[in-house]
Amino acid sequence: MTMKVRKAVFPAAGLGTRFLPATKAQPKEMLPLVDKPIIQYGVEEAMASGCDQIIIVTGRGKQAIEDHFDVSYELEKMLEERKKTDLLQIVRHISEMSHLAYVRQKEALGLGHAVLTARELVGNEPFAVLLADDVIDSPVPCLQQLLEVHKKTGASVLAVQKIDGPSISAYGVLKAKPVEGSNGKLFEVEDLVEKPKYEQAPSNLAVIGRYVLTPGIFQELENIQAGAGGELQLTDGLKSLLKKEKIYGCVFEGKRHDTGDKLGFLKATVEFALKREDLGAPLRQFLKELDF
Repeated sequence: MTMKVRKAVFPAAGLGTRFLPATKAQPKEMLPLVDKPIIQYGVEEAMASGCDQIIIVTGRGKQAIEDHFDVSYELEKMLEERKKTDLLQIVRHISEMSHLAYVRQKEALGLGHAVLTARELVGNEPFAVLLADDVIDSPVPCLQQLLEVHKKTGASVLAVQKIDGPSISAYGVLKAKPVEGSNGKLFEVEDLVEKPKYEQAPSNLAVIGRYVLTPGIFQELENIQAGAGGELQLTDGLKSLLKKEKIYGCVFEGKRHDTGDKLGFLKATVEFALKREDLGAPLRQFLKELDF
């Protein structure tokens, strides 16, 4: 039987240089998408997908993440005294969301290194990895879609988005064959290429920030050589794992927002705000009145 995936790892030790100076003194994962930190969207997705243990890989200057998910007695007491019950419920929901554990990545040595840092907390069981920058809006959580494939196959599963044009060069790209009967939604991976030139990309299947991984990935990450900049690449670990196990790519249903990009962050903020009952109508009216 396939073991249930209970643990979700969030690599969050990066420096967030693309958002300087805003991220000089606060983690990029804590930048608010409307009124909720980016990382909270991912944590809520993991919980909605059945993961009840959240592991956040942090680094220097990331204390705000731990504070956000911790109990704030003073704030709760103040809200209770002022009878602001709606806000009190929101604050308590955050601290009661799930069991969270933290592990420190002393140096930002790549995504593969961040995943390897969580090895002791994960143990010998399959687990999920979510990159907070990728906020995915979908009726069925993206991670849950991957977990359904993992449950059937017992294999590692990567979230895939079809990207046409030169922008494919910014992603890890799959060489893969479609799984029969999947209507082009599921692929068996044959190879992975990290950030290929557009004309050399093996397909338009780009890997984005959701993974379900077997524990075998840890052994591969431990044995592979560091790449450019001394970083340990998760893609290289997956390529090595592919020699021993099957890996699948799943074209998920939903809309991905790349909030690690300034324009992507702004677009996501507008789209999420427009969906809000309290903000949608006045924001839509404001946008109509803008003089371009």
